[in-house]
Amino acid sequence: MGHLTYEQSKSKAYKVITILAIITICEVLFALLGKGYLIEGIHFNEMLIAAVMIIMSIVKAYLIVYEFMHMKYEVGGLSKSVMLPLGLLVWAIIAFIAEGKYWKNSRAGIADKNDAMIETIVKPKVPSKEIKLVDGHKHSDH
Repeated sequence: MGHLTYEQSKSKAYKVITILAIITICEVLFALLGKGYLIEGIHFNEMLIAAVMIIMSIVKAYLIVYEFMHMKYEVGGLSKSVMLPLGLLVWAIIAFIAEGKYWKNSRAGIADKNDAMIETIVKPKVPSKEIKLVDGHKHSDH
């Protein structure tokens, strides 16, 4: 692909900016609609809202990196050398979130077991004998 003229570059930039604006408006409208703010009684699943928002954000990031950061015009090796670490970063974030949820659930289970042990230690299993004072002397109920 040859070099673009100033007018062609400007036109292409405006086109990408318009697409980014449309995607952003769609994101906002979808979020407001999904949460029930636009039409009363309509609510979307939280996972659906999150998935659509993530997909739209990835599309916007792709457009920004490939058009405005000129990654589209670079050789394949350079593009891959940028995208591989990005992919590893995304994988690491997902792995850390999963690991954090596992540890949170494990800690909750340990806390429950500790509470159960404390209750067993604090509450005696055998009822103690009641000792009464009768005329100032100890007297047990036998």
